[in-house]
Amino acid sequence: MILLSSCASKDLLNGSGIPNIVIKSSSILTLQSEELKNIKPAKRKPVIAIYPNSFKDHTGARKSNNSFALFSTAITQAPEAFLIRALKHAANGEFFQVAERVGLDSLTKERQLIRSTRETFEEDNTVRPLLLAGLLIQGGVLSIDTNVKSGGAGARALGIGSSKEYREDLITISLRLVSVSTGEVLIEVMVSKTITSAGISQDIFRFVDNNTRLIEVEGGSVENESTSIALQQAIEEGVLNIIKTGILRGYWEYE
Repeated sequence: MILLSSCASKDLLNGSGIPNIVIKSSSILTLQSEELKNIKPAKRKPVIAIYPNSFKDHTGARKSNNSFALFSTAITQAPEAFLIRALKHAANGEFFQVAERVGLDSLTKERQLIRSTRETFEEDNTVRPLLLAGLLIQGGVLSIDTNVKSGGAGARALGIGSSKEYREDLITISLRLVSVSTGEVLIEVMVSKTITSAGISQDIFRFVDNNTRLIEVEGGSVENESTSIALQQAIEEGVLNIIKTGILRGYWEYE
């Protein structure tokens, strides 16, 4: 019996049998949501802050594997980075002022060092006061549900077959806009985003030499949507909903 199998289609391989890997770069101002990027600027930028534990993974989900245990998480443990990015680049950076709170300890220590150094050399203390936020964003990644929908189709004729399969996962996030002065939750949004995986395979199954020898050839490819990109898209959609809701309720205005 001769068995030839492959996990990648031939057009993905070069002459040496090594996959051709293409690294794509993107602009630092690129968001997944063009609508959020091109939304109208605010007349007066609201100052907003996100603390390290204000937006985090609440699922505790681990990466799935059918062969052995994996201890790495299914979701990034720094989802606030996507949230800060979405806020900072909304309207090309012209909608929110984002106050640094994730690295607040390092920031305050550096400011203390500047003050003590200037006092030692008897110079004027020109350190500006910290940017004070009137709004906080809190929430987190609520759930990641795997295999919420799956299916496929296939056919074989004269020993030649082909099949397609797909699977959908679901990631859900929640965002809350909180007033610092009153502690009131001003806006709450919940967004779900599907994560799709799809695969296609072809195979040839033949008996040769008076049906005494079996030849089987298999080939296929699988494409999985990135969990991080799906999370980024869900966060950006949530921020966009907050902006639109804030406009309707009169919390801020477009230029």
